[in-house]
Amino acid sequence: MAFQKEMQTFPEAPGGESRVWDLLSQVMDPEIPALNVIEMGIVRRVDVEASGLTVTITPTYSGCPAMDMISREIVQALRQAGYAQVKIKTTYAPPWTSDWLTSEARRKLVESGIAPPPPVGAPEDLPVACPYCAATETELRSFFGCTACKSMHFCNACRQPFESFKSI
Repeated sequence: MAFQKEMQTFPEAPGGESRVWDLLSQVMDPEIPALNVIEMGIVRRVDVEASGLTVTITPTYSGCPAMDMISREIVQALRQAGYAQVKIKTTYAPPWTSDWLTSEARRKLVESGIAPPPPVGAPEDLPVACPYCAATETELRSFFGCTACKSMHFCNACRQPFESFKSI
């Protein structure tokens, strides 16, 4: 949670970090296009120097196929905004956790028909609430959804299938 607080209170500086964070908030996650890379907790740090920008990112999990596309889209967005020198730095420590999803991200997941993950360490037998009707009479249909970070569920109350973002 300290990461989210750090992200929300990033200091204003003459180097333009605030503008860069605003631009990054327009880069959407290709697997969950309702969320941007800031809300996902993927962007860890921005360094603005005379020689250019360095954006430090953390993959949601090792081997995530979306990270190459996310890196390219970050570079493209910043170059289109006039930053000629943009470097992406990837860090794996500390590893990304679904607890880094912002409250806004969790709200947008539900609006998109995806159940947000429970907090890391929550009991695995907690019922998954349906994002359509909020009922907890749901069942796991497949441990994997359309991406490895989601699973497929079915709501017995409203009869809707839905995905649930896994707790990582």
